[in-house]
Amino acid sequence: MSPVPGLGWRASIAGSRAEPFSGGSENCPEPACTLGSWGLLFPLSGFLGGYMLINFVACQLFALLAAFWFRIYLGPSHASSAVRHAFATLFGIYFAVFCFGWYSIHLFVLVMMNYGIMNMASIPNIHRYSFVVAMGYLTLCHISRIYIFHYGILTTDFSGPLMIITQKITTLACQLHDGIGRQAEELTAEQNRLAVKTRPSLLEYLSYLLNFMSIIAGPCSNYKDYIAFIEGRHVHMKLLEVNWKQKGYDRLPDPSPTGAVMYKLCITLVSLILFLTLTKNFPMAYIIDNEFLDKTPFLSRLGYLYVVTQAAKPKYYFAWTLGKSGYIIYFCR
Repeated sequence: MSPVPGLGWRASIAGSRAEPFSGGSENCPEPACTLGSWGLLFPLSGFLGGYMLINFVACQLFALLAAFWFRIYLGPSHASSAVRHAFATLFGIYFAVFCFGWYSIHLFVLVMMNYGIMNMASIPNIHRYSFVVAMGYLTLCHISRIYIFHYGILTTDFSGPLMIITQKITTLACQLHDGIGRQAEELTAEQNRLAVKTRPSLLEYLSYLLNFMSIIAGPCSNYKDYIAFIEGRHVHMKLLEVNWKQKGYDRLPDPSPTGAVMYKLCITLVSLILFLTLTKNFPMAYIIDNEFLDKTPFLSRLGYLYVVTQAAKPKYYFAWTLGKSGYIIYFCR
């Protein structure tokens, strides 16, 4: 099962063309009609192999442009922290709804449930309760999407961003427990650096979990690093760690993300080409075909399984690298 939303479809067993998973009518290929703005981009789905992939790519590319806009017009010198939090959250919510439609309600339900836990639970137990609720809700969603709604193991949906949010919720809960519930001498140097000393406000909490550059495919950042970015302290903090004066600078430099972003985008393009090429020739759906299961020798099945799992890897490289390239623009300020 892919943890990256928007990249899965069922390949055609009879032919070589990759097709969206079956179900529903011609005008509304269920469950596509519940997966956000599928109709807007559906005409392009044949080119990349599925409407969910189109939605994902569209959101990530728009996030790149939004990151540039955010960097230029909503930098720390142009906007307050509250404004930056608000815009990052609203963009993230829009992307979630665009990609997943009403299914995105699962993301918001989990976020708000754990916000209640963070504010009402005792500090000694906050990390335990947060983990149980977040992981439990994620598990129920996985079970329901496969065994109740029968979307199949080869499809992807809201469970991808739900996994990202689960990571962030548990990370923040543990760091809050370290910052309030434990003594400094009990922590490692890294735990001390990341420990959160006060409970986040609702806006800070929503911004951290739902910001537009990480809601779809990550990455999962630490809460204190994210807040330092919003407040404009993150680059200075890193430069101070490397003794920038000894590097010959007379003032703190303003690093440019251009080179790093172009490098990441090249990797993204290569990964996408490899993924589309390999999965067309080695469809993963073939491993559950009755003829393959009944008539193919065991060693041949094992060999094909190895090949298709390797062919699926560029999908993850594509998604994560594309998300990381936007994150570089977003954070490099």
